[in-house]
Amino acid sequence: MKTNYSLLVLSLLFFGLIGSTQTQLTQTVRGTLLDADSKLPIIGAKIVLVDSNPFKGGITNENGDFRIEGVPVGRVALRITSYGYLEITLPSVLVESGNEKILQLEMTPDVKILDQVEVTSQKDKSETINKMATVSAKSFTVEETNRYAGSLNDPARMVSGFAGVTGNAEGDNDIVVRGNSPRGILWRLDGIDIPNPNHFSNNGATGGPISALNGAVLANSDFFSGAFAPEYGNALSGVFDVKMREGNNEKREYSFSVGALGIDASIEGPFRKGYRGSYLVNYRYSSVGLLDKAGLLDFGGVPIYQDGAFKFNFPTKNAGLFTLIGFGGISRIDQTNEDSLNITYEKYSFRANLGVGALKHTYIVNPKLYFKSYVTYTTSYNGGEGQTLNNDSIFYLSAREGSTDDKFKIQTIANYNLSRKNSFQLGATYTRMFYNFFFEHDYDDEDGVLKRFTDSKGKADVIQSFISWKFRITNDLTLISGAHFTQFLLNNHAALEPRAAIKWELAPRHSISAGFGLHSRLESPSVYLYNELQSDGTYKFPNKNLDLSKSAHYVVGYGFRVSENLHFKTEVYYQQLYNIPVAKEASNNFNSLNFSSGVPDFELINTGKGRNFGTELTLERFFQNNFYYLVTGSLYKSLYTTKTGEEKGTRFDAGFATNVLLGKEFQFGQKKNNNKTFGINTKVSLIGGNRYTPIDLQASRNAGYEVRDVTQQFELRGDNIFFLNLGLNYRCDMQRASHSFKIDIQNLTNHKAAVNEYYNSRSQQIEKSTQLSIIPNIIYTIKF
Repeated sequence: MKTNYSLLVLSLLFFGLIGSTQTQLTQTVRGTLLDADSKLPIIGAKIVLVDSNPFKGGITNENGDFRIEGVPVGRVALRITSYGYLEITLPSVLVESGNEKILQLEMTPDVKILDQVEVTSQKDKSETINKMATVSAKSFTVEETNRYAGSLNDPARMVSGFAGVTGNAEGDNDIVVRGNSPRGILWRLDGIDIPNPNHFSNNGATGGPISALNGAVLANSDFFSGAFAPEYGNALSGVFDVKMREGNNEKREYSFSVGALGIDASIEGPFRKGYRGSYLVNYRYSSVGLLDKAGLLDFGGVPIYQDGAFKFNFPTKNAGLFTLIGFGGISRIDQTNEDSLNITYEKYSFRANLGVGALKHTYIVNPKLYFKSYVTYTTSYNGGEGQTLNNDSIFYLSAREGSTDDKFKIQTIANYNLSRKNSFQLGATYTRMFYNFFFEHDYDDEDGVLKRFTDSKGKADVIQSFISWKFRITNDLTLISGAHFTQFLLNNHAALEPRAAIKWELAPRHSISAGFGLHSRLESPSVYLYNELQSDGTYKFPNKNLDLSKSAHYVVGYGFRVSENLHFKTEVYYQQLYNIPVAKEASNNFNSLNFSSGVPDFELINTGKGRNFGTELTLERFFQNNFYYLVTGSLYKSLYTTKTGEEKGTRFDAGFATNVLLGKEFQFGQKKNNNKTFGINTKVSLIGGNRYTPIDLQASRNAGYEVRDVTQQFELRGDNIFFLNLGLNYRCDMQRASHSFKIDIQNLTNHKAAVNEYYNSRSQQIEKSTQLSIIPNIIYTIKF
């Protein structure tokens, strides 16, 4: 009789996962503890496993390293104390049997420290990783990215649950912050400005359908929605400051995941025994791409992508720490358009690539001064070519375009601690940009011979610098001030941006904060170097002298710590946008505040204005006792000024956004172990629809392509958008490995709000674009 080996293997795996081991499962929790200001190791700090019986804990050594062995798997609480520092409590650290739990921690010096007196003030759990940020800032963990329903392990989708942040209802992970265009987002990775880290991204965009940043390599990170710290430049609406975790420097470990979005594997470990250096390498390939290669898919438009990342740490005895970081992604999709008879009349092949390589050096001169320096090269490309069916039913090459944006960057930041109360940052960055942008088209000949209408390539330089001063007047009152400077050497336009913020813990559970800052942003090089072919064969550069877009941010906030694990926060903000690029031609109503990606093909001038204002509420119960919730709400207006002086709602003036996220975990298994966990997470969102410009049906029929009625620019609003996301996960810790299954469903009810409209040139009718339909994602992960 023939044996079904596949069924046998699955059965063994299933019963292995549901079976209970007879011995208690434990794992090692270890890490490094540093001074948040000086980055020096903290020696002699106590790390205690709360409520452990028998008692378990550890003490940091001369390198700031600590180790606690025999920690039961599951969620545990840690308390970290050290003389002269604010206490840290970590209420819900997830310990899995497959991998050691490695923590990179920093403690804030206590400014009240007196001889022979130990102060026991606690660090605020909502505090960000960047100690120079006090307003409109929120930190998030990798575990939250994996846990929040509908996030698809994507940090950009996860932050759409934060107050003041919305996404793209049609599927991309664009980040709309306080009604601003998503083009105003700055992405950073380990302190390095990086290009848009998404697959299938368009020129000038900051989002895309699928993130190329794999959660398997990320660490706890920060997100900022306004009045940014002085170190952040070239951003108008928000900053995504993502951190990459370090590999295990004592033990080799592996992880493997397979899901609907991709198959990925990671390896990490020490370079050699006894050396504190480590490596971390990850690679992912799209699942549908593998199925397509195997001939199991039979439809057009299969999205094929792959990405990878690595981080190598090389600590030295006297020369500091050297870190080599790499990250990249490749994506492509071949699309077709069909008529009502299912005959393909257009084909388009789209390609997008990105890459980041950086060498980072951290050098501690003395207990008061340390430097961080970077040498970075980044690259991004998107483009493609189109084919059109002619009257003889033959496809001919009808269009081709491409945009390459490379950057070489040198940066150094000096951090100086004058005292426990006063710390300074001084940084400088030089960027050399290389660009190549072209567009060619065969308009009427249908012979496949393309004429180049735009052809721009060359280089441009940017100089940036900043200074920050953090004055901790008391443990309860902190003032941060400074300035950022940017100069674009292509046309010598510059911006000096003063910034200041204050936070006051006016009572044990109450705090107020306020912030102000000027901010600016450069357009992509292809906007400045867009050119037009003239009749004499030369090219005209109409936008080469374009200035920086600018914005003034004002924020006031109040926080109330209801209990140790429940925090309420509200912020009121006002943003004045000016120097915004708009079309020079009087009859053209283009304003870049309504623009999310692409390159305008006309002359621009910096006379546009706009403003955003609103209020935000957040009620968050931090994860403890296997339960959490996050409730956020935003009411806002996003306005731009027309050329006639009238104020109108921008494309992103959705008006409101509400989110409720909550989750519960249930532990089971033998009483001695509790090695199995079932979790349920949900996210419910109700968001106002974005605005759009209606289509002029008769003009579209006459022209043969879509024509919008610009006399009603962005006067129609899409339907309100309702999302119900659901996440179910099962985790099983075994003796040598941990297994997890996760089902993550976006738009469980398959709600189909109409968010825009488009013109179907074949049917000559207007049709509706709807929000993204139900998307299930199933993921299996093993760590060992």
